Amino acid sequence: MTDRSVVPVNFFEGGYLNRLSWLRSSHVFLNAIVVSPSTRWVLFKEGKPLVASNAPPLSDPIQSPDPDAPKGSRTRYLARLPTSEVRSLLGSEPFFSQGKVEGTLAESDDPVLEAARIRGPPIVFLGLHQDTTSEQALPSSDFSAKSDALAVAARIQGTAFFSLDVSDIPDDVLEVTLQETGLGKSGAKLAFTDARLAMGTYDYFDAAVVASARGLVDWNARNKFCPACGSPVYSLWAGWKLSCSSLLPWADNMGRKPCPSGRGIQNFAHPRTDAVVIVVVVNEANDKILLGRNRKWPGMFYSAMAGFIEPGESLEDAVKRELWEEAAVKVWAGSFVAQPFPANLMVGFYAIADPAIPTRTDLDNELADARWYTRDEILAVLAHPDGTKIGSRDPTKPLPKPDSSAAGALAGDDASKSNGTSDPDTPPQGPPFRLPPLSAIAGVLVSDWAFGKVVIGESRQLKKGNL
Repeated sequence: MTDRSVVPVNFFEGGYLNRLSWLRSSHVFLNAIVVSPSTRWVLFKEGKPLVASNAPPLSDPIQSPDPDAPKGSRTRYLARLPTSEVRSLLGSEPFFSQGKVEGTLAESDDPVLEAARIRGPPIVFLGLHQDTTSEQALPSSDFSAKSDALAVAARIQGTAFFSLDVSDIPDDVLEVTLQETGLGKSGAKLAFTDARLAMGTYDYFDAAVVASARGLVDWNARNKFCPACGSPVYSLWAGWKLSCSSLLPWADNMGRKPCPSGRGIQNFAHPRTDAVVIVVVVNEANDKILLGRNRKWPGMFYSAMAGFIEPGESLEDAVKRELWEEAAVKVWAGSFVAQPFPANLMVGFYAIADPAIPTRTDLDNELADARWYTRDEILAVLAHPDGTKIGSRDPTKPLPKPDSSAAGALAGDDASKSNGTSDPDTPPQGPPFRLPPLSAIAGVLVSDWAFGKVVIGESRQLKKGNL
């Protein structure tokens, strides 16, 4: 196992792809690697990645370097398809730097046409997976407009990854295409699965790819119009930039004022990452932990408390404000780690508070409950086989009501007093409450505290303020 007492392992934080950001504007590079036999595609439909089940054991050499990640034996995993199997979905060439007329290449020296994709389903270049010993730099000067595409592709060492959003492709067309893939012909079940519910499917490499891809897919899908003038937008830089269509050289802007987005750098033209704080609170003796249950969560699921950072707010200020709003808790001292998840950067904190001061959840009414637990209570839940199982609840269906018997046990009632001795034929009871799994940063924070893998309160002091 990885020594997580040295560096906390957060599921989505692995940077296994070389993003090659300086080549996102190079249509020569992009159009060459799209057709490379080694290139792999991750498909998304309405934000859900394509997952293969009952599939041939994963023999793809693209493996996670993490020692804890499963290798070569999984039969359920993130589907990675070669270009030859998705070619019919991509639209006409060129794939990047498309001109006014379909099938033509745009002028390479025009910034508003750099790796432009004006037609076809949204594509994002995620990066290149290379051997850890590779020292290939791939400078942009190697990919001039005069470069031969085949020669370019031959120089690239590694596996390029792209995402493809198939949300607007007809279901019947998509179904036929997937059935004709190697995975489809093998008898594997291919299904678009909720990204969070499929976390148990991923190894660390899959998780890193999904984290990056889903954030970009979601950003491109949500932003269809220019915030400055309302015109439709189109994709630049292989899905990493959006531009107003009124800036296209052939746009008809008669009688219109120039779009303000044509001047300077606009933050809405680039993907955004929203910062979130997520906090595990302990007492000064470090033997109790404060967790909360959100009103929207199913059953008796408890976790760390979290919230978005507001404008003009530091990380520490956000920690103090969120805990006061959600549980009326005043905290001091803290340390933090971070984990990215699509469109969010979750910054995990440990903070200290006094359990003698009653908690209350009626300030912002976000939590149904907030309470302190001992280390032994947390360890007991972590040791239970169902202690960190979230389940695969359909998010479109109503939440189940909390189990009253579990609530009683959670409140400290002794269940054995109500029914005498236990029946050996009775199935084992579930845990009194549930905790997040290690695939969530909250699960890492809680588990590392429970097993004594972190030292809290020595790294930094939270700045003094009103809370």
